[in-house]
Amino acid sequence: MNMNMDSVTEAFLKLLFLLSIQNWSPVVSGNIHNCDDPLVSALPQSSFSCSSELSSSHSPGFARLNRRDGAGGWSPLVSNKYQWLQIDLGDRMEITAIATQGGYGSSDWVTNYLLMFSDSGRNWKQYRQEESIWGFSGNTNADSVVYYKLQHSIKARFLRFIPLDWNPNGRIGMRIEVYGCSYRSEVVDFDGKSFLLYRFDEKSTNPLKDVISFKFKTIESDGILLHRKGQNGDYITLELIKGKLFLFINSGDTKLHSTNSLINITTGSLLDDLHWHSVLIEYFNKQVNFTVDKHIQHFHAKGEFNYLDLNYELSFGGTLAAGKSVSFSHRNFHGCFENLYCNGINIINLAKRQKPQIYIMGNVSFSCSQPQTVPVTFLGSGSYLALHGSSGQDEISVSFQFRTWNKMGLLLSNNFHQYSGGLLLYLHDGKIKLNLFKLGKQQSDITAGVELNNGQWHSISLSAKRNHLSIMIDNDATSVLHFVLPMQIYSGDIYYFGGCPNTSSDYECKNPFGGFQGCMRQISISNKVVDLISVQQSIFGNFSDLQIDLCGLIDRCLPNYCEHGGECSQSWNSFYCNCTNTGYMGATCHYSIYEQSCEAYKHKGNTSGFYYIDSDGSGPLGPFLVYCNMTDTAWTIVQHNSSDFTRVKSSNRENPHTVFFKYTANTEQLQATINHAEHCEQELAYHCKKSRLLNKRDGIPLSWWVGRTNETQTYWGGSLPDVQKCTCGLQGNCIDSQYYCNCDADRNEWANDTGFLSYKEHLPVTQIVITDTDRPNSEAAYKLGPLLCRGDRSFWNSASFNTETSYLHFPTFHGELSADVSFFFKTTASSGVFLENLGIKDFIRIELHSPAEVTFSFDVGNGPFEVMVQSPTHLNDNQWHYVRAERNIKEASLQVDQLPQKSQAAPIDGHILLQLNSQLFVEISAYFGSGSSVTYNFQEYYTLSKNSSSHAASFHGDMTLIRETITFSFRTTRTPSLLLYVGSFYKEYLSVILAKNGSLQIRYKLDSQQEPDVFNSNFKNMADGQLHHVKINREEGVLFVEVNQNPREQVTLSSGIEFNAIKSLVLGKILENNDVDQETMKANSQGFIGCLSSVQFNHIAPLKAALHHTSSAPVTIKGHVAESNCGTLTGAESTLSETTHSFADHSGPIDEGEPLANAIRSDSAIIGGVIAVVIFILLCITAIAVRIYQQKSLYKKNETKRAENEDCTETALKSELTMQNRVNENQKEYFF
Repeated sequence: MNMNMDSVTEAFLKLLFLLSIQNWSPVVSGNIHNCDDPLVSALPQSSFSCSSELSSSHSPGFARLNRRDGAGGWSPLVSNKYQWLQIDLGDRMEITAIATQGGYGSSDWVTNYLLMFSDSGRNWKQYRQEESIWGFSGNTNADSVVYYKLQHSIKARFLRFIPLDWNPNGRIGMRIEVYGCSYRSEVVDFDGKSFLLYRFDEKSTNPLKDVISFKFKTIESDGILLHRKGQNGDYITLELIKGKLFLFINSGDTKLHSTNSLINITTGSLLDDLHWHSVLIEYFNKQVNFTVDKHIQHFHAKGEFNYLDLNYELSFGGTLAAGKSVSFSHRNFHGCFENLYCNGINIINLAKRQKPQIYIMGNVSFSCSQPQTVPVTFLGSGSYLALHGSSGQDEISVSFQFRTWNKMGLLLSNNFHQYSGGLLLYLHDGKIKLNLFKLGKQQSDITAGVELNNGQWHSISLSAKRNHLSIMIDNDATSVLHFVLPMQIYSGDIYYFGGCPNTSSDYECKNPFGGFQGCMRQISISNKVVDLISVQQSIFGNFSDLQIDLCGLIDRCLPNYCEHGGECSQSWNSFYCNCTNTGYMGATCHYSIYEQSCEAYKHKGNTSGFYYIDSDGSGPLGPFLVYCNMTDTAWTIVQHNSSDFTRVKSSNRENPHTVFFKYTANTEQLQATINHAEHCEQELAYHCKKSRLLNKRDGIPLSWWVGRTNETQTYWGGSLPDVQKCTCGLQGNCIDSQYYCNCDADRNEWANDTGFLSYKEHLPVTQIVITDTDRPNSEAAYKLGPLLCRGDRSFWNSASFNTETSYLHFPTFHGELSADVSFFFKTTASSGVFLENLGIKDFIRIELHSPAEVTFSFDVGNGPFEVMVQSPTHLNDNQWHYVRAERNIKEASLQVDQLPQKSQAAPIDGHILLQLNSQLFVEISAYFGSGSSVTYNFQEYYTLSKNSSSHAASFHGDMTLIRETITFSFRTTRTPSLLLYVGSFYKEYLSVILAKNGSLQIRYKLDSQQEPDVFNSNFKNMADGQLHHVKINREEGVLFVEVNQNPREQVTLSSGIEFNAIKSLVLGKILENNDVDQETMKANSQGFIGCLSSVQFNHIAPLKAALHHTSSAPVTIKGHVAESNCGTLTGAESTLSETTHSFADHSGPIDEGEPLANAIRSDSAIIGGVIAVVIFILLCITAIAVRIYQQKSLYKKNETKRAENEDCTETALKSELTMQNRVNENQKEYFF
């Protein structure tokens, strides 16, 4: 009873802890709410600075938003990517939003820019989002304001705007505003020898939970940030080691950093960058949450006791014994803390007020010093830094520090005096190599260092005098390499760091190894430190493609996007996953190399044997070994650790015989296998002599077994659950009719209650307990067979789509970081959509684009992305074809049948999250009344554009199209009519109209100075009340049109190939004044009265946005527009019923006659509970089997119970597929 009370109390306290974590937050800013005040407009002129100015009237002080002073904004002397506009806010502020304009009344505006921030005006940091360097889309004209709400706020004093692109017909021009509020903070500076010591009050009670939070910044890669201990040996230590944070937790062991009871958790990376990083440590009993910046770890501390005794003392910045004792040889912290709180107590404030519970040890100051180091970032293969030295000297002395992830790259090149030879210092396989060459003599190579591409700062010191040379790595004087050279060295005049100019020859700069990508700092030539700020200001030296005064190195392995234990490595541009020994393959180790079941192996033609199966495919569960018995049915056999007959004596209720069974798979793997199976069973043989199972009818059992659900079961020998009977009790043939089990007859002779347990929810058996073998001659014997399962629910499932309006209905697709889809299809139609899910901007789609083309397309915020596989033969041949698509943050891939897989790499830096919100793709139809209109706005013009979702990269300034795909259906009897219109800011447009005679016309005007190109359909009158289908495809100057699935027509456009700065798409009537041709104007005067259905412009569905996402989509509706089923009506106005099957988060009965196999009735056993929608718009009977799995951290399971019988659709599918497999045994097919 006490144990139960303790567990209840602990659960209650944990709940309080979780709730209190959400509610407790230290005050770190002066204005938490309404932090959106304009911060720039009231600043003095001296707060503005820039790289250069075109004239005094274009100075940075004129860069205030909406002001017309001077020339109406800032413009630099030269428009290039090295220009910047800087704002000094006076104090550190919290910045929540920014806004930009171009130069007033000019052709000068910036279309794309970076945002930098700094505390001191030095050592800048780029604003990032989604772990990527993030550029802001700017303006499309001089006077409109583009406003961005930052996804996460910035705390800084200095901001710098870096133009990346600008109006090609003008120059850089900017006016800006910054929004935010004051930021209140308290800081403390440690010098590497000092620390703060906080002693706890012995009389105080232990808090329910402990929370420590602070920010820190440092230039050192190592140091102790905090150490907290109790008097019984418990402690926690937070230590910075090689730029990463390590949290050591020990419970009950007095030896510091011993392996017993010690937990070591690591997170963060590159934390020695002299920028602020946040730390949050929360612990309750032994549950610990450890957060660094946005990366969080949850874990449970080891040890004997239920809580950590840490209430003795807590030190920040180091310990008294640091660097002095053998047990604690690490260094104290050198850097700054900000807003340091322990359980809501402001530690820095206590220290400043010299409170008695705080001891200041060493030299501590309450302001943050700023080391004046200037890093420089080498961005690409064309980057270099050229610095002058003294030519003709008989000695060379060069030193610098660098950090990089790349194994290769030139560090330094210097040609000797009068081109007599030279030296090359470069990275090769992570090692330093020095190559000395002299004209007419053999080259000399020297190698030093190892794993110098680990992202840490490394120092190189190179010195040479006459024919003696030495090189030192990482200031290790004990490993200095000395060489005697076969040549005399005289220095050249220019030192090239990181690369060579494109115009240079080998005599000037030699680089056969590729450019360096990474950061350098503390460059010294001839023992003189180079002033890189002067280089940035072009006072001396020369450079290209550099970022000076910041290090732009990022850790692409944090977070680790390699799934299933894949090992992450990286270079400057990308990361790589080593999937060896994981059981998975692909760019992120996402896709399982094993089949999901024995059924799948059997379909491939495999024979009986041991196989690894992966029961959830690319989900989080790993593969495990089973035996596949390939009879007429494929049986999956899972063994356990106790398969022999076991005899039991001398057991009773006080001393029961208990046996536990461990299987070759864990509980989650077993559950997935059982859930996927059509049938599972396990034989439990129980023999007895004077050993009862049930004491009496409805009595307390004497023996029982426990299944997967950890519930006691008292039915035996193939009986049914919850009846406390054996099989003979159900059948009425027990050896003693008074009892429900043979063993309960309690005879002095052997009997048995043996049979198969087949209720899946209770399998497998995990425990057997026997208590009635302690009487004379009493004995029992049992044997538990392996778990046997057959069939695969996710393998044999199908759906038939009989009309264009048939669809399946699933929950939203949640493949934010990675997902895969696989299925079979068969059709005679020439095109159709297999799968589609839409977000506000993002989408994903798989479709049969043409009879021989399958496309996989999506958009995660970087613009539409498409992978296409072309088949040498048509795929609409009414035969089964296999499709598999995968998308992850590195690439997208598509495979069709056994054709070579096609893949495309994702952008190096950009948005990575696929964010979808619609439940399903529905064939949306709408009735348009007289004068009605739907306008979908691609971008605003001369207005304040607010990006409330903070997805700035989704804003397509000056969006130019060279191709578009448009599909829609319509029904009307009115002519002339305007069906669809797309307009631009540059008087370019596309209009689709019905002329007065009812013929379809497509009018493209891609040059505002020319008349539009006109395509006329061969159909004479399409205003006949029938439903017509139109598909328009433009590829640059070639237009393809398909009407009602008739042969595709082609025409060449003469007005241009670019559709520039598109503004909006209109369905119905154009309400704005637009400069259009006379025929379009006539059609627009009538507007459109009738039905529009399934309208799609590239990835945008304007009708769906208008009718289902009115609050979030950029849509304007005028007049009477109502959702309707008019897109499904026949010409005779009879109703064609819509075939819809819902697979939301519930299951229910399915009407008879639905063309859907029973096996597809579940949410998740078939498709993992994550597919948003499968829709196959084909005029045929199509069977489809779908499997989708997503990344481990996002995987969800929602298994529901369902019937297990097969219907005629499934039986027919099995028969047909089996016959087809016999015909073509070489064809490799996967069913899931």
